[in-house]
Amino acid sequence: MTPPTSSSSTTTTTTAPSKPRSYWRWSKQDFFPEPSFQTGETYRTALANTCPRLKDRLLNRSTDSHELLVLPKASENTMTRCLTWWDLTWLAFGAVVGSGIFVVTGQEARFDAGPSIILSYAASGFSALLSALIYAEFAVEVPVAGGSFSFLRIELGDFLAFIAAGNILLEALVGAAGLGRSWSSYFATMIKNDSDYFRIRIDSFKTGFNLLDPLAVVVLLITNGIAASGTRKTSILTWLSSIVTIFIIGFIIVIGFIHGKSSNLTPFFPYGVKGVFNAAAVVYWSYTGFDMVATMAEETKNPSRDIPIGLIGSMSMITVIYCLMALALVNMVKYSEIDAGAAYSVAFVQIGMKWGKYLVSICALKGMTTSLLVGSMGQARYTTQIARSQMIPPFFALIHPKTGTPINATLLTTLSSCVVALFTSLDVLSSVFSVSTLFIFMLMAIALLVRRYYARESTDKSDLWKVLSCLFVVVGSCIVGTALWNSGLFGWIGYTVAACVWLLATLVMSLLPKKKQPKVWGVPLVPWVPSLSIATNLFLMGSLGSEAFFRFLICTGVMLLYYLFVGIHATYDVDHKIGQESNHDVEGAN
Repeated sequence: MTPPTSSSSTTTTTTAPSKPRSYWRWSKQDFFPEPSFQTGETYRTALANTCPRLKDRLLNRSTDSHELLVLPKASENTMTRCLTWWDLTWLAFGAVVGSGIFVVTGQEARFDAGPSIILSYAASGFSALLSALIYAEFAVEVPVAGGSFSFLRIELGDFLAFIAAGNILLEALVGAAGLGRSWSSYFATMIKNDSDYFRIRIDSFKTGFNLLDPLAVVVLLITNGIAASGTRKTSILTWLSSIVTIFIIGFIIVIGFIHGKSSNLTPFFPYGVKGVFNAAAVVYWSYTGFDMVATMAEETKNPSRDIPIGLIGSMSMITVIYCLMALALVNMVKYSEIDAGAAYSVAFVQIGMKWGKYLVSICALKGMTTSLLVGSMGQARYTTQIARSQMIPPFFALIHPKTGTPINATLLTTLSSCVVALFTSLDVLSSVFSVSTLFIFMLMAIALLVRRYYARESTDKSDLWKVLSCLFVVVGSCIVGTALWNSGLFGWIGYTVAACVWLLATLVMSLLPKKKQPKVWGVPLVPWVPSLSIATNLFLMGSLGSEAFFRFLICTGVMLLYYLFVGIHATYDVDHKIGQESNHDVEGAN
């Protein structure tokens, strides 16, 4: 029998297996191979069919097998399975610790929460742990590089997956840019007690965008270059440096308690209970990065064992550490005197331990560096899976044959984040980042409920409507309760009623028959855990200011324009196998 690949042998120019295509290629077919983009006429035809194609995309859902077996072929080379639970634990630790605790703790303690910043971290940690449980189940069931993008594409469909994908990329740019700016701030305080020392002021630019930061750009270029060089190498570097960080953090906590004053903790709620949750919504940034572990599933030796241990173990440890670090800070320094730009290093100066600021700054710089390393790895893998589906050009799906890493995807996120980091201040970045992250985590909780209670091949319409009704009431009651909390309308009666409605809807859902159970490991107490995750994420989103949502909506609007003019038509062509001749690139790679 002739093997399946022999059908491509009729093309004499692609029969020589000894001449694989170069990784570095830049033709139009590598960026837009779909038939809709071949000529002006085919593109106009595609645009004329936007409405029926949009309907098709809204209803289309991927499958586990498609994400696992079909899409990775677009990368031409495979990623190497080289990670264990030990690697994942420290990758999560390296990604999270430094991505926020040294960045926004001072800002939020001073302006939003005061000493009650401890409770803000506890609330955010609880919400993050719920999301980590959900990510763990999906990563075990569908161990691919796409993370939340793949999970949402399977359960909620192409359109919502694209919105999530856009926000994932936004999260990548904003998160990396924020870390780059913070790295610059902490390094500047080591050289001179001025966090803006290396920045260039442009008075003609709008406030928030008028301090150019070339040092942040250099840091981003270096760390992303290391991450692109190899997964195993980056993992070893991360866990070795993270173990050192544990000892330095222990020192910070001990000194904070030794030199602390109980008077610094009063008043404990200077901005009220509302300030606690306003701060919790922003300091959630401190917990982001754990979802990067889910994107490493394709490179994990035993995903069903290693991912739950790595994710849940690291997040539990990190939550305790964060609460202790926040307490140490507000115990050392009165909240009104905390330096919002480089809180911990300046705090040591304020208590008379000037040498301590160097140790703290080194720890912060190390933490932010490993966060950048792991973030670069994770976001590049997100981008790779998005490109495999051809929502963005498949050029960014290619895996380098020697490094086994997605270098093209890494370059895309690196260069974009460099531009953002050069111009944009930390306060602007942190609010946008929090909305984007919380929105994705909320969608993930909904996706888990859909996965458990809906099976497209066996669920009848009456059962489907019951599930959708419960989901609608759960989400709606959370939104109403959050709005009432923030507006103060009806007082405690309003949000108590909303909470009771949420409780009743979740209870009704718990009585419905589950259509699917996890094969190996799953989230306990479904639907209660994902429903509570929806509630906490929406509540934290509602605690952010209107300006953050305005920026979020602008970014989402830009994403929708791209989807209407490019994304719809590319994925429609691929899924409906229009223009099989465009597959000559894949044939040539074989």
